[in-house]
Amino acid sequence: MKKILILGCGGFIGKNLAISFSNEKSIKLYGTYLNKKPKIKNIKLSKLNILDKNKTNKIFKNKDVVINCAAITSGAKDIISKPYIHVTENNIINSIVIESSFKNKIKHLIMLSCTLMYKSSNNLIKENNLNLNEKIYPKYFGGAWMKIYMEKMSEFFSSISKTKFTVIRHSNLYGPFDKFDLNKSHVFGASITKVLKAKKFVTILGKGTEKRDLLFIDDFTNFVHKVIYKQKKKFRIYNCGISEYISINSLVKKIVKISKKNLKIKNKKSFNSLNTFVKLDCKLALRELGWKPKISIDKGIEKTINWYKSYYKK
Repeated sequence: MKKILILGCGGFIGKNLAISFSNEKSIKLYGTYLNKKPKIKNIKLSKLNILDKNKTNKIFKNKDVVINCAAITSGAKDIISKPYIHVTENNIINSIVIESSFKNKIKHLIMLSCTLMYKSSNNLIKENNLNLNEKIYPKYFGGAWMKIYMEKMSEFFSSISKTKFTVIRHSNLYGPFDKFDLNKSHVFGASITKVLKAKKFVTILGKGTEKRDLLFIDDFTNFVHKVIYKQKKKFRIYNCGISEYISINSLVKKIVKISKKNLKIKNKKSFNSLNTFVKLDCKLALRELGWKPKISIDKGIEKTINWYKSYYKK
């Protein structure tokens, strides 16, 4: 029986991953949370601040697979006004997780990266298209280099241990249990909240021309399952996205249409938004793992709206 430990089960990604693994009989599932204990079946949950190295080391003992979903996260507002808040503690968290995995001889460690380090492009971006000499978007600079450092640490520790490492550069994830608070949410969660609460009109912050590769969370959890059972290389970086992008204006129009609301859309063009655009080439994951996304943006929006209405009725 494989023992899997998911760090950060109180968050959006960690909770969805834990739920996706919770009914697999071949897995003994463990998880950690920091604040409020999440409601998840068939999992042994422990309250943990990963910055406490001794407690972290104890929880890592005798585990086969560790998936790190623990991080300091927030939305575009904080990235614009306080881009430093995602740097220091996340560097420390990632370092402790990697070192604890090394010390406890974890068989497989999965670390979550992102796409902040990629230069905006209208072409599909491959994993090896990353050029560290190219200029990184200023507001993303700190967060991007935090992730790059984590990736290099993973590569280093894979070379001096028997642990298999996976780094997942995932695109913008969305779906159930995402952040929908307008002060903390990313663009998708914020757009859902604005549309569903609006009476006459919905306001988009910025010109709405920035574009995002949006991946439904179930496609991501399926990706992690594939990695655990099919990855053969000792160290791998994989892109994980839907391989197309959509502008914020188009996204909001889709949400309005699918929610069947009659709303006018306005742009607050004076807002200094994050005008970047990437779409990921995920052929490596298809070739090595047999993975490709299955849920279209329209279907993902519909699923999220249905979940949102049901969840917030409680």
